[in-house]
Amino acid sequence: MYYYLIIALQVYCAYHCYTNRNNYYWYFAIIFLPLIGCLAYLFINVVRASEVNAVQDTIISAINPSKKITELEKKFRFSETFENQVALADAYLEAGHYDKAIEHYEASLKDVFQNDFYTLAQLTEAYYCSSRFNEAVACAEKIREFPKFKKSRAAFLYALAMEKIGHTEEAENFLEGFNAPYSRYQERLELSKFYIRHTKMKEAKVILQEIVFESERMSKSSFRQNRQLIQKAKELLTTL
Repeated sequence: MYYYLIIALQVYCAYHCYTNRNNYYWYFAIIFLPLIGCLAYLFINVVRASEVNAVQDTIISAINPSKKITELEKKFRFSETFENQVALADAYLEAGHYDKAIEHYEASLKDVFQNDFYTLAQLTEAYYCSSRFNEAVACAEKIREFPKFKKSRAAFLYALAMEKIGHTEEAENFLEGFNAPYSRYQERLELSKFYIRHTKMKEAKVILQEIVFESERMSKSSFRQNRQLIQKAKELLTTL
């Protein structure tokens, strides 16, 4: 059995090498060092190649965000599917073109997709970013009963939009739902700001102290990931 697996792996690697026109010396590694050669080939030419492509796509999108949009526009014109339209709307949202994002999200919500959770959640964000708070609230309420809504970004923006239109008590209830230790630092920081805006300084101070306390005990990777939020919490705490 082991022998046949190695043969199959060699065949796959050799075929991949041939179709991708990789350096010829890989054939020697694949043939004469069956297991080690194949694993090395897969790591360098398949796994790492995909990671490099992902990084390249991210860099290109950052430098030239219109390139991604242009490609998705062409793809949607070629095939006007639900998936292509939502992907285009996502690109518009990411680039800050909120009106166009809203246009495509709204257009995609038809037939069997009219209650699609992801699309409605994204549309909620687009409405919120456009300061269309009443529409953001109305959109979020369409998915409010979904189990995954409670801890989603849509729920977070729903709470902020509720505050904007004067429903502060319900906004507070939703924001407090994100208050869990060693997690959700953006939401908890916003909760502390909410308390400050509504003159609940004691409650705000407790949240900020918890964030600072946790920052001194979290892993290095978690600290790096949340460094900016932690710094903002420390700065805000000094003002109370």
